[in-house]
Amino acid sequence: MSTPPLTTPSQTVGPFFGFALPYAGGPEVVPPWRPDAIAVRGRVLDGAGEPVPDALLEIWQPDADGAIPRRPGGLARAGHGFSGFGRCGTDADGGYWFSTVKPGATGGGDAPYIAVLVFARGLLKPVFTRLYFPEDEAAHADDPLLAQVPADRRGTLVAAREGEREYRFDIRLQGEGETVFLAF
Repeated sequence: MSTPPLTTPSQTVGPFFGFALPYAGGPEVVPPWRPDAIAVRGRVLDGAGEPVPDALLEIWQPDADGAIPRRPGGLARAGHGFSGFGRCGTDADGGYWFSTVKPGATGGGDAPYIAVLVFARGLLKPVFTRLYFPEDEAAHADDPLLAQVPADRRGTLVAAREGEREYRFDIRLQGEGETVFLAF
C-alpha cells in the first residue's frame, strides 16, 4: 500500500545566493574621513529579538542640501562623489553600518530622512522604512508621512544619536517595538 504524498510546508521562494550583492565600498556613500561624514549603525532583529545575520540593507537619500542625485553612471559612485545610494549586508550579529552625510530636507514639509530597504529571509519582497534624525524633532511635526504614523510608533523611525557624528538605528522586523514599514 502506498502512502499519498504530503504537501510541503509553505516556503519563501529560494534558496537565494546573495554573495555578489554586497560590494566593496557599498556602505560608504561618502568616505568616513570626510569632515561632513556621519556613521549610521544598527542591527536587524527578528520577532524574537534575535539578530538576522543574512539581511541586506539599501539606503537612498538626498545630499546635505536636500538635492536628490540624478547623475548617470553606476551606483558605485563611478566618477562622482555622492550617489545617495549605499548597500550593506548584516554581519553575524545582525549589525550593519553606513558612512554618509546627514541629508537635507527635500521640500514639501518632509523632515530630513534616509529611505531604507531591508531584504531578509522570510520576506518575499523587501520592506521599506525611513530613518529620521532626533535633532530634527521640530520638522517631524510637519512631516506628512510621520503625521500618518501613530504617535506611540513614531519612535521606531527615529535614530538615536550616539556621538557627535554617529547614529544608531535598529530595525525590528516584527514583534514588540516593530519598526514601522511603509506600503508602496
